[in-house]
Amino acid sequence: MYATSTHDARGMVPRGSPFDLDNEDAYCRWRDAKLAGYPQQAEALIVEVGDPRTLSDTEAHELLQQVRKTNMAVYAGATGDDPDKGILRALGRRFGLLRMDSNYLADDDGITSLTVNPQGEHPAYIPYTNRPINWHTDGYYNPLEKQIRGLILHCVHPAGEGGENRLMDPEIVYILMREENPDLVRALMRPDVMTIPPGRDSEGGERGAATGPVFSWHPGTDSLHMRYTARRRNIEWRADAETREAVACLERLLESDTPFRFATRLEAGMGLVCNNVLHDRSGFNDPPGHPPRLLYRARFFDRVAGTGLRSPG
Repeated sequence: MYATSTHDARGMVPRGSPFDLDNEDAYCRWRDAKLAGYPQQAEALIVEVGDPRTLSDTEAHELLQQVRKTNMAVYAGATGDDPDKGILRALGRRFGLLRMDSNYLADDDGITSLTVNPQGEHPAYIPYTNRPINWHTDGYYNPLEKQIRGLILHCVHPAGEGGENRLMDPEIVYILMREENPDLVRALMRPDVMTIPPGRDSEGGERGAATGPVFSWHPGTDSLHMRYTARRRNIEWRADAETREAVACLERLLESDTPFRFATRLEAGMGLVCNNVLHDRSGFNDPPGHPPRLLYRARFFDRVAGTGLRSPG
C-alpha cells in the first residue's frame, strides 16, 4: 500500500506516485523515463495502418506504445474518405475506450460530426464553424465525475485550406511547470482553481457551474489528468497571485518555441487516438467544389487501456 500525501485536488496522491509534489525521487525517476527518447517531431507520432477497424496485433501494439510514451498517436489508415463511423467504435473497443460521452449536438450515435453547420444552434459553437479554436482539453466544462479521459478524431475530408492541429502532452506541461516551480503545479491542483459558468449539459439541458482543478490525479491508473481551456470569456480563475502566475506560465509554455509541441494536419483516413491531450485548431476554408471538412470525434470517460502507471502491461 502507498502512504498518502495531501496535494491532490480530489483526494490523496500516494507518496509513491511521481505526481506527489513532496516526492522528488519518484518524480525524477518518472521524469527521466518520460523524457528519454521523447519524440521531437510530429512525424514520429504517425503509425501506418491498413484498416483501423481491423488492426493487426502489430499495428495495435505500435499505436499503444506511442500513446504510452506521449499520450497520443496518429494513425494513417487506408480507408480514405470512407465515412463509416464504425472506425471510431472499433478503435475504441480495441483500446478500452468504451464509455462514450454523448455531448450536446453530437449525432444520434454519440459521435460528433465536426463540420461547418449553419443549422439550429450549431453556429453558436466554434467547432461547427471554420473559426480557429484555442488550446483546450475536451470536456473541460464537464463535472468532475464525467471527465473526458480518452479521445478519438478521424478525418473523412480535410479542409481545402488550413484546419491544422497543434498537440501537446499534458504530462510534458506538468514536467515543464514543475521544473520551473512546483508551486505553479500546486496552484493548478486546487479544487477551486478553474470554474466554467453554467451552460448546456450533454443532453442539451441546463448544467450548473463546473469547478475543479487543472491538474488532478486518477487513482485507478496512477495517472495525470488535465482539464484546461485558454478561452478568455466565460471562465473564472481563482482570484489570487499564485493562480495568476501559474496560468500565465501555462499560457507561455503553450505558445513557446518548444520541440514538445507538435503540429499536424489529419488527411483523409488519418486519425488521432489519445488520452485527451491539449490541442487547438487553426481556421480553415473550403473552396467552392471542395468537399466540406469533416472529422468525426468520439469522447470517452475511459483512458486508453494500459497507459497508466499502474495499468496492466
